[in-house]
Amino acid sequence: MTAGPLVHGMGTELVAPDWGPLTDEEVRAVLSHYPRGVDEPGLSDGVISWHSPRPMSAAALVRLGATTVFVKRHDERVRTSAQVRTEHAFARHLRARRAPVPAVWLTTAGESSLVVGSWVYEVHEAAAGLDLYRDAMSWTPFMSLGHARAAGAALARLHRSAATFAEATRPFAVLMSSCEVVTARDPVGHLGDLLARRPGLARYLAGRRWADDLVRYHLPPIRRAAPLLRGLERQWGHGDWHPSNLTWTSTGPDAEVAAVFDLGLANRTFAVHDLATALERSTVSWLDLAETGQAEADLDAVAALLDGYESKRPLSAAELMALAEVLPVVHLEYALSEVEYFADVVGSAPNAALSYDTYLIGHTQWFAGASGSAMLDFIRRRARRQRPG
Repeated sequence: MTAGPLVHGMGTELVAPDWGPLTDEEVRAVLSHYPRGVDEPGLSDGVISWHSPRPMSAAALVRLGATTVFVKRHDERVRTSAQVRTEHAFARHLRARRAPVPAVWLTTAGESSLVVGSWVYEVHEAAAGLDLYRDAMSWTPFMSLGHARAAGAALARLHRSAATFAEATRPFAVLMSSCEVVTARDPVGHLGDLLARRPGLARYLAGRRWADDLVRYHLPPIRRAAPLLRGLERQWGHGDWHPSNLTWTSTGPDAEVAAVFDLGLANRTFAVHDLATALERSTVSWLDLAETGQAEADLDAVAALLDGYESKRPLSAAELMALAEVLPVVHLEYALSEVEYFADVVGSAPNAALSYDTYLIGHTQWFAGASGSAMLDFIRRRARRQRPG
């Protein structure tokens, strides 16, 4: 752990950060590599106005005279400059189609990221709108059904803008969404091949009965979801759609989404996989699961988010069928990537165990229980009502 402002942990408590916070001196040095940073009035007095409480990188809003920018620092074991450039290419594609994604700043060398030693930096314009959820823990619910509906509509608009982004699927990596195990003909064998390429993850899983766990908990829903997903067209999605990755037009319960940010988990999956991620991230009280062993789904929020989504991009019959089936395993590969982050990058055995037991396995187990089954049945009934014929 590193000294600095407390950040969000894996539960409801604030914890010491894994990465030291950005400093005024550091961001001034970074911004000196950017055309609008070198001679920006007030640069020598540029200060950090807010530190992000997100735990897996260091980020801050920085004032440069009348301008505010968002500066983010990654350890290269978490994000390489090549990975960040792909995220920025996706952002440019979305912006070209009028999606409300903040612009990425380019260095004087024309690069969208800056490498300094083992650090990778990126600089964005500040997102428009009000950051109502910036201090909320990840996986906390929407403040209102209006926000859930607006978020669903915004996700549908993003998917329509993203549909023509042709970049190839990103391979499995630390803290990145994907769906290769879930769609594989042989999920256990595919994960075994993956471990041969990810020695850090393999070292941790060597102490767990991962193949038995995959067969017991994940293989039944995978067998239901995979054939349905294989019939759908792949496309890029956000990968981490939840309220604190959105800004809003007002503080009211019927506010609309003003901007979308944090494309760090984005990948080429399926629109319905990304929609399932949005439901999984924001409509279940997962933080209660770690504390009490119980979690509940907000079915009104599920309906509102889906209503908003389908108001802008109606789901096909095949997507309607796939949505409920992929939900129990939509988190699987991100959970594995989080295990690797904690076990191999920051060396936190307790958090690696929490990611494996409570997240990777616990979320799928929850969907097999009463509350999770009720959520899946709710979505299935909706699909039956809407299915043509």
